[in-house]
Amino acid sequence: MAEIIQEEKGGKKKAKKHPPSIDMTPMVDLMCLLITFFMLTTAFSKPKIMEIVLPEKLKKNEKVDAPKIAESRTINIILGPEDKIYFYNGRATDPKSAPPLQTTDFSDQGIRQVLLDRNRALFKKIDQFNKDIIAGKIEIPRDSVQSAIRKLKSDDDTGPIVLIKAYKTANYGNFVDILDEMSIIGIARYTFVDLTWVEEKMIEDKLGIVSTTPKPN
Repeated sequence: MAEIIQEEKGGKKKAKKHPPSIDMTPMVDLMCLLITFFMLTTAFSKPKIMEIVLPEKLKKNEKVDAPKIAESRTINIILGPEDKIYFYNGRATDPKSAPPLQTTDFSDQGIRQVLLDRNRALFKKIDQFNKDIIAGKIEIPRDSVQSAIRKLKSDDDTGPIVLIKAYKTANYGNFVDILDEMSIIGIARYTFVDLTWVEEKMIEDKLGIVSTTPKPN
């Protein structure tokens, strides 16, 4: 605001005007807040992409041999009702001779620990790689880090091959949860496949439900 000072001269009062002094601090603060707001809204509005490994789509009349999967490395994860997870190793082709079905959940000591135990060698490689980058032992462009990690995964021949399936009463949120676990543990090979009738019967037997799943011809 302009400051007006009353001075006395020759018995008369005279107003002396000074140039206005405006405090711009509130305006600067407001601009900083607006810039921060627009930066955050722009960052949040960007589409987020999550990598999902899915089988390639076949062309019409194209015949492709089924990939050979080592049973010793295969772990089947079945998303069940009430945030439960069922899993077994190997392959199930007959309910009478099916592998034992185990139950776990999404806690740190649940499916994460199961996957970590099976993927420990690759997990250690990726963890050490990240530590070496932070410590400056490995110099690599920032945009090449993920490519290098993908290369470590593709070269791995010891980690588990995870087949993710879902029972009919599983919820969508568990799909996101299990994908998070794949990323956290650094699972190199995983995909979504359909639940077989044998596996559906295994789940229903585990839950004590009378199975109505017909055996395919």
